Amino acid sequence: MIKNIVFDMGRVLVDYEGDRVCRIFIEDEAERKAVTATVFESQEWLFLDMGLLTEEEALKRMQARLETDHAKEMAALCFNHWHEYNMQPREDMGDLVRELKSRGYGIYLCSNASVRLLSCYQMIPGIDCFDGILFSAEVKCIKPQKEMYLHLFERFHLKPEECFFIDDLPMNIEGGKACGMDGYCFADGDVERLREFLSHLNEGQPLT
Repeated sequence: MIKNIVFDMGRVLVDYEGDRVCRIFIEDEAERKAVTATVFESQEWLFLDMGLLTEEEALKRMQARLETDHAKEMAALCFNHWHEYNMQPREDMGDLVRELKSRGYGIYLCSNASVRLLSCYQMIPGIDCFDGILFSAEVKCIKPQKEMYLHLFERFHLKPEECFFIDDLPMNIEGGKACGMDGYCFADGDVERLREFLSHLNEGQPLT
């Protein structure tokens, strides 16, 4: 019996473009590519998701790899405002979240994300329906590490076999399965296909 639906955030509940903020603020193509790579494709970005660096420490390390003062300035601008531009809520997923909530499911979020998101996660569609939210930086590990899933189950008193996980990366789904939680890979972004799949969960068994 599946009682809880667990969602990833990026490229599931929200569309995410890692270079969008750079495309908005940086005109020079070479500088834009350099800043994008240095900030959003960096080891520091991963460390932020793992909660291993502060934002101040990460930005300082990122800027140190850029050659010009202007590029460093643009890196700071993009880094400080990325959450305002790189993420776009998927309202069709918000509709699905509300449908699932109305059917009696518990709704949870389990996402690799930095502490920045703790102050702006309200932009997630259907956020009013969520019973619990877990970001990786809070617990200093990331999916698909088993510790991430175990933190989810422990924090919200969930049984893995009663949870169903929706993520866009196969390795994260496999990580959940290794901990006893089945899932669905949402790599194609097709909401109707996902809705149809979920409609068959617990067929003939009403939620209690």
